[in-house]
Amino acid sequence: MQKILVPVRGDGKGDNVFAHAVALARRSGAHIQVTHCRSRPEDMIPYGVAVSPVLKEQIIEQSVNLLNKQEQGLREEILALAQANGAILAEPSDDDHVTVSFIEEEGRQIEVIRHHGLLSDITAVAQPDLDRNIGTNTLQAALFSTGRPVMMCPEAKSKIPENLGQNIALAWDGSVESSRAVMQTLSLLKSAEQVTIITNTTDTIKVSPEELSEFLAMHGVQANIAIISKSSNVSRSILDQAAAIGADMLVLGAYGNSKNLERVAGGVTQDVIDHATLPVVFVN
Repeated sequence: MQKILVPVRGDGKGDNVFAHAVALARRSGAHIQVTHCRSRPEDMIPYGVAVSPVLKEQIIEQSVNLLNKQEQGLREEILALAQANGAILAEPSDDDHVTVSFIEEEGRQIEVIRHHGLLSDITAVAQPDLDRNIGTNTLQAALFSTGRPVMMCPEAKSKIPENLGQNIALAWDGSVESSRAVMQTLSLLKSAEQVTIITNTTDTIKVSPEELSEFLAMHGVQANIAIISKSSNVSRSILDQAAAIGADMLVLGAYGNSKNLERVAGGVTQDVIDHATLPVVFVN
């Protein structure tokens, strides 16, 4: 793992996500690229309202000044966060520190995340706040437009581990999605000190956890197996088991059904998004 993307939006959740990214980078040696989606000045012009050329020019000029101040404020905030978390603003060439860079790019959020996420090892985002309807678009943009793993970071209830990813829980149901999650997170699994495969015993699991364990062993990963009881609420059972083994991260293949169907039917992925209390790495 060499590059962690952290999109920021100024929604008050950036500090927590940044701290998780630094903890992961500290373990993997990755560089953190913080990316801010900058609004276009012309988007500040009132929609559907007749605006004279002179007024339009004034609005754009004032918008540019405001956006420049916001960018400068974000740069200063990132510098302060880096210092607080033992990282430095630098190019990825310092082996002794976690390095961070900041990029401001104009455009739609999904386009900016896709642009930089396609060539990132993982994207770190905040857990959506359902009550305030914050963060869902960022999570979905990262998950569905990059094809790369996405680490969802819940608000930390306690101190974030110094090196995130020491004890990883891996949800397994023998599906294409869970297989893809394994393959795209092998670097994380290899660097972990403990890996536990969480699964249940049903006839629908055609590729057994024992087979997965043998495959991981071929890659140098020694994994334990934890069997959860058959339950109507699989997601809660997975989260409860992850907590029971002291996992600091959960890896999960996301959205076996369409995301719209999952939201309506309350699928496993959506339930984990809503109730996780530890970082979850989703792979779609």
